[in-house]
Amino acid sequence: MPGPHKKASLAGAAALFLPEASDYVASNAAETISLCQPVSRSDFVQGSNPQPNNTISPSAVKNTLLRIDASGTITHRYQKPHLFDVDIKNGPILKESNSVEPGPRIEPPFTTTLGKIGSLICFDLRFPEPSLALRHRGAEILLYPSAFTVPTGKAHWETLLRARAIETQSYVIAAAQCGVHNEEKTRRSYGHSMIVDPWGTVVAELGGEEDGKGRGLDVGEIAVAEIDLEGLERVRREVPLLRRPDAYGEIV
Repeated sequence: MPGPHKKASLAGAAALFLPEASDYVASNAAETISLCQPVSRSDFVQGSNPQPNNTISPSAVKNTLLRIDASGTITHRYQKPHLFDVDIKNGPILKESNSVEPGPRIEPPFTTTLGKIGSLICFDLRFPEPSLALRHRGAEILLYPSAFTVPTGKAHWETLLRARAIETQSYVIAAAQCGVHNEEKTRRSYGHSMIVDPWGTVVAELGGEEDGKGRGLDVGEIAVAEIDLEGLERVRREVPLLRRPDAYGEIV
């Protein structure tokens, strides 16, 4: 079965967006650290601007979204600032802060042939401020590569994605991990990768863990949608969001 990269190429896609932790999902924090390697040794990218080594702890990783251009060069990085520390009744207990260093800021949108893209990751979805700040900086598309748990995904995933699209009048592209990630079945991701348009309509969606869709990217499924920037501008023109910071203060 062709992988997502091949399928995207055959579909004529201009870009491919992968889920959070699309290289691996480890069983525990120690395994995560052991599987890491410097970007300089990666066969996946040809080169990038060196990043300062400001890691808080040598045992911490940076949950980072990379934009890799057609030449294989990293041209944009975004390090996730909101870490997922939860204890869900009848669900998972996860503490991302045990092994992940939080990012210090959001990054300005980057320009592509699809439009101006703003980067966010998974748990960032629960905070409207970053998406509003990116819209204020000119974003037309928001990315949320994710690995939502099944309980939180069932309850909140689609609602949050549509809310972020509606309140920013932007496209939202949310590639999501799906299925069981270890033999013990202690880590499962909800799936339901989704593309939402600026009106809040779900224009593309993949299956989820409860549908028996297997082990995430091993399935090789992709969702394809057209980005209509003229339609985006029409939504913003016909329903202008005229904010009143004089009445309630600046939020971002």
